[in-house]
Amino acid sequence: MQQPANEIVLVARLHDRLPVGQAALLGLQHVLAMDVYVVPFIIASVLGLAVADSATLIQSAFIAAGIATFIQSKWCMRLPVVQGPSYVPIGAVLAIAFASGGGTAGLATVFGALIPGAIIVALLGWPTGIFHRVIKKLVPPIVGGTIILVVGIALMPVALKESVFAVHGDATVGGNILLAAVAASVLIAAMMAGISMGKRGVWLRLAAVILALGAGTLVASFMGRFSAQGIVDASWLTLPRIAFLTLDINFSLSAILTMLVVYAVVLAETTGTWFAVGAVIGKEITDSRLDRGATGEGLGCLVSALVGSTPVTGYSSNAGVIAITGVASRAAFAAAGILLVLFGLVGKLGAAIASIPQPVIGGVFGVLCAIIAMNGFRVVRSSPLSERNMLVVGLPVLLALFATLIPPDYLKSLPNVVQYLLGSSIAFGAVGAILLHQVLPEQGNSKN
Repeated sequence: MQQPANEIVLVARLHDRLPVGQAALLGLQHVLAMDVYVVPFIIASVLGLAVADSATLIQSAFIAAGIATFIQSKWCMRLPVVQGPSYVPIGAVLAIAFASGGGTAGLATVFGALIPGAIIVALLGWPTGIFHRVIKKLVPPIVGGTIILVVGIALMPVALKESVFAVHGDATVGGNILLAAVAASVLIAAMMAGISMGKRGVWLRLAAVILALGAGTLVASFMGRFSAQGIVDASWLTLPRIAFLTLDINFSLSAILTMLVVYAVVLAETTGTWFAVGAVIGKEITDSRLDRGATGEGLGCLVSALVGSTPVTGYSSNAGVIAITGVASRAAFAAAGILLVLFGLVGKLGAAIASIPQPVIGGVFGVLCAIIAMNGFRVVRSSPLSERNMLVVGLPVLLALFATLIPPDYLKSLPNVVQYLLGSSIAFGAVGAILLHQVLPEQGNSKN
């Protein structure tokens, strides 16, 4: 897929080396911009896991994300990509777990279902070269840009509804909005000030996310909305469970087949992220890079299952961080991978991230979503916006919003496979873009 000329001034390019301290700071920003703990937290809560088992699931998610990030950024795709738990498989994971007895016994069947599918995904890439052929046919620029646009727009309600408008304990909607506004304002101000100051303002761009999170957390502490007790109570070192050694694994054919469908949707999701990153850094996503990316995705998902976590995917929010900081160096992403593993092993570090108030994260995440959406528009505009292409771009956005707003009671009445697909508005919109591009009739040379 061809990328448009890069319109973002990069401070550090793809293969530039960075001082260790700077790489660590930038990697930390990427980690802080992620919500690694949310997916395992949701799964643990719904399954009613004990505190110790819940903590282990969250810990495993950080370790899996870190190893998968290192695999993609350093060895396979070799692009600035950060991996984290995908929201797409949540419905399937819960369904399989409950059907297998629930609790940790049910999760043993989930991890058993994830292992074969991850191996198949890895083989679709570099060893066979199948993946790029499928992507070139199904995801040309107009579709790739639409998927990026869908990612940005579909994540906006998540940032607002789950992080800003959700009220817990003594919190109020007004207080949440204030915290989100402080974080978003500091982020935008630091970003724009850094850009206007040129080379002298590089440090502002590099630290924009951390400054925003720090400012929001400081305000939250004055409001009585921040507590460091979780950090104090957390242990220093915790070790993960390993499949077949300290983690039980059960294999079920029906569960494996279900997860194969889920993996296909996750691949569509992560492909959109790769295009988003390519658009931000002005780098063409070549055939070989697509194949290596698929192999990296499969290996990352395999590692994730082996340490007791769910499938990983590329996080689009980190493309927004690149746009803000101007740093695309893979060194920062290798550092992010190392830090994610450390957060999984050192309980106090993970607790520090989890202690940041959700509205603060929501304010930063919302800005990142807007940047992602605009990067999608940048790719889309490289294709002629005929009436046919406007439908290819516009209808997937509508489908993503449909999946976001569909009544939960009605969703539960639908077949399981449909529930899994509608459970991810990003996946539903992405699949819609692919299908619409294939079935809508051409208008002259409008196909791109």
